[in-house]
Amino acid sequence: MSHSGGQPTDGELVARVAKGDRAAVRLLFMRHHARVYRFVARQTGSESMADDIANEVFLELWRQAPRFEARSQVSTWLLGIARFKALSHLRKRKEEWLDDDKAETIADGADTPEVTAMKDDKGAALKRMVTALPEEHRTVIDLAYYHGSSVSEIAEILSIPVATVKTRMFYARKKLGEALKAAGYDRGWP
Repeated sequence: MSHSGGQPTDGELVARVAKGDRAAVRLLFMRHHARVYRFVARQTGSESMADDIANEVFLELWRQAPRFEARSQVSTWLLGIARFKALSHLRKRKEEWLDDDKAETIADGADTPEVTAMKDDKGAALKRMVTALPEEHRTVIDLAYYHGSSVSEIAEILSIPVATVKTRMFYARKKLGEALKAAGYDRGWP
């Protein structure tokens, strides 16, 4: 069944990709690339890595389309592939990545005090604190708050039980609340 306006659903497009339809891949790319890219950029902290991985995700889509289970949302499935690829890239690039990280921190300190003060609103502070969380907590917060994923989608993307997602959310929010208080934001986690 198609929507009015004849826009094919993501599921229909994946079915077309499975039959070798390249135009369907392009459509899915246009719909989902930005979201996949943002997710990977936040996972890896590297825009160039996010670029490469986002492209790989759609190659993988081309290869795996015949095995896609329509039980999932296509966007959830794509983020799952992206996460898997991001983790294997990070494992490969651990050493170089740590050096990149240092370079970025140094460049950042060059801001004038005024610019720093402007940047340092609660949202920015919160982003920094999210980045400082342990990887497993950072990822659930990222998916829930910045991608609007539901608990069951997060469980699927990370291949962990729903209960584990809830536990990680609880601890992540607790840590963020404490960090915000410590930084003088009395209201804690929004």
